[in-house]
Amino acid sequence: MVEARGLHMRYGTVEVLHGIDIVVERGEVFCLLGPNGAGKTTTLEILEGFRSRTGGEVKVLGCDPESAGPGWRNRVGMVLQSSAPEPELTVSETLELYAGFYDAPRDPGEVLALVGLESQARTRNERLSGGQQRRLDVGIALIGNPELLFLDEPTTGFDPGARHAAWEMVAGLRLQGTTVLLTTHYLQEAEALADRIAVVQGGVVVAEGTPNDLGGRAEAPTEIVLHLPVLAGDIASELDERFGAAAPAGAGGPRTCELVGVAHGKVTLASKDALRDLYRLSSWLIELELDPRSIEVSRPSLEDVYLELVAEQGGR
Repeated sequence: MVEARGLHMRYGTVEVLHGIDIVVERGEVFCLLGPNGAGKTTTLEILEGFRSRTGGEVKVLGCDPESAGPGWRNRVGMVLQSSAPEPELTVSETLELYAGFYDAPRDPGEVLALVGLESQARTRNERLSGGQQRRLDVGIALIGNPELLFLDEPTTGFDPGARHAAWEMVAGLRLQGTTVLLTTHYLQEAEALADRIAVVQGGVVVAEGTPNDLGGRAEAPTEIVLHLPVLAGDIASELDERFGAAAPAGAGGPRTCELVGVAHGKVTLASKDALRDLYRLSSWLIELELDPRSIEVSRPSLEDVYLELVAEQGGR
């Protein structure tokens, strides 16, 4: 659906894209994730045909968007970072107007319901709140029943409830076969929606993958935290013997759990085999007749991975 190879963009002497490669498959939700100024919107505007690139090859629905005609426009929908639909029209009138630009549009009433603006159908656009205006932007993008939908930070200005409703809408579009390419700086949004994520920083893609494996997340150690009611010296010493840097490998193979820290009854370990290591830890605690106040098990979050990737590129 979308293929960009070696995408470059320069404004005067300033190069903002440095050879971006992107491939978006039919029916997936693909997310460009990155901080403000990373090059996400510039990339999207080139793919949408609004901006001429400096270099590289781009194909969107089989065409170069820079020279694509009305037939191509009829197949795509776009939510720009900012827009201003006709202020004196009502929401319903606006959707009816834009429906007339397409060969096979959606029913305006269906789109009103899809974006949650049924109760504002007769409200003039100039009277909409910021979040409602953003919903209307999404409605305009959907009215043409697009094969490919571009969403540039679509939930900016949404309250949490509206944002989750928008996520449900995007998930529904994916089930209907619509391909979605979105940009966002909301990590939770990327994790909730995307089949694949490309992290953009400084005009380059620094990592790409699914939300679960981005930046080696799937292989990263699991953190196990024990909160013990008491941590006598001998227990701390045994912890170090069992899980410290000098601890021997287990009988069943290499050591999979390492002691990260012990402080004030809190024991933190990094595990490469969380289920097996939890069993070993539990058995050891039972032998000591020591009942922990809590046991926390967590994998590195997408935020952890993202911040590390951006920091490596000097984006902190």
